[in-house]
Amino acid sequence: MQHVNSKLDKAAVLKAIRSCISGDRKNVELHEPFFCGNEWKYIKECLDTNWVSSAGKFVDVFERKLAEFTGVRKVFAVVNGTAALHIALKMAGVENDDEVLVPDLTFVATANAVTYCGAIPHFVDCDDLTLGVDPKALSEYLSRITENRGLDCVNRETGRKIKVLIAMHTFGHPSDLDALQAICEKHKITLIEDAAEALGSYYKDRHVGHHGKFSILSFNGNKTLTTGGGGAILTNDEDLGTRAKHIATTAKLPHPFIFFHDQIGYNYRMPNINAALGVAQLENLQRFLEQKRALAMRYKKAFQGVAGVRFVDEPDFGRSNFWLNAILLDGDRASERDGLLEYLRADGIKARPAWTLMHKLPMFQDSPRMEIREAEAMESRLINIPSSAFL
Repeated sequence: MQHVNSKLDKAAVLKAIRSCISGDRKNVELHEPFFCGNEWKYIKECLDTNWVSSAGKFVDVFERKLAEFTGVRKVFAVVNGTAALHIALKMAGVENDDEVLVPDLTFVATANAVTYCGAIPHFVDCDDLTLGVDPKALSEYLSRITENRGLDCVNRETGRKIKVLIAMHTFGHPSDLDALQAICEKHKITLIEDAAEALGSYYKDRHVGHHGKFSILSFNGNKTLTTGGGGAILTNDEDLGTRAKHIATTAKLPHPFIFFHDQIGYNYRMPNINAALGVAQLENLQRFLEQKRALAMRYKKAFQGVAGVRFVDEPDFGRSNFWLNAILLDGDRASERDGLLEYLRADGIKARPAWTLMHKLPMFQDSPRMEIREAEAMESRLINIPSSAFL
């Protein structure tokens, strides 16, 4: 290759990024919220009426509008995406000493939620197209190490049941859901979609969240739509959704004044004041998605002329919300990643690397895992670049 003995042109990378960002901003954060609608009005209504906690009209409106947007039958809002995933795993029957297949390339909350159930994360590799779970590699791996015993998938190497596969839609790019669903059906594993980053992303013309028994969303301050903090659980099984909402609301039986709880529950419901912010944000969601796509397409074009770097695009089978745009250095450029990050940040571009792989974190070093070849390559070469909707 022509660039083997040459250094990466950091100035060209900086120029490509700066050329895509409107305005004259010295410091450009990775992803900031965009408040341009009725946020003040709806939050003021909560304050004026004293409906600021876990009941109020905005919670119901927010859930209904999310269901309409995604097409999923049952949606309920909770305090954050991690809580949503915890409840989804509980409802999928994950128990002590079960194993849950988790992408090694993910945010730590995905693996943490598994441990809240007393279960063990089992890390799997990604592919370089979607950055999500690699269906081919996973299928070969499970065929080698597992066997079906009745209704259970059992890891022959540990003797433990593998209950769930969490498919994370990395940076908003949809995973190959048909392929992953087929693997889960073959091996008697429940599919859960971690769509924390993927509101507004589509798999084959349908919003993500329809393949898994449950899927979850996050509305953290850095997401495409924010409620400050918050998340949601989505399911097409209305009975399961009702039961999940019950345990996420302290498992309290409805009554005007008697407090009776019929099982251990969790105080995970989203407050009305957060939902009010979410309702206002939903009113502009389509605008946010269009502006983020426009920014991504500008990046895609700008990086076509930069040697040693490629823009991470959406897969052919889906439509990404481009939550976080990313560039990927060529394989022989990995050693230059940190230098490029320092160069960009010195100019005010708040770029960052991918997350540290889960199996490298101290609490997960002894967790089972398949060979993590592709995720390690992605971790060493990937850089997220500014992606706010208003850019």
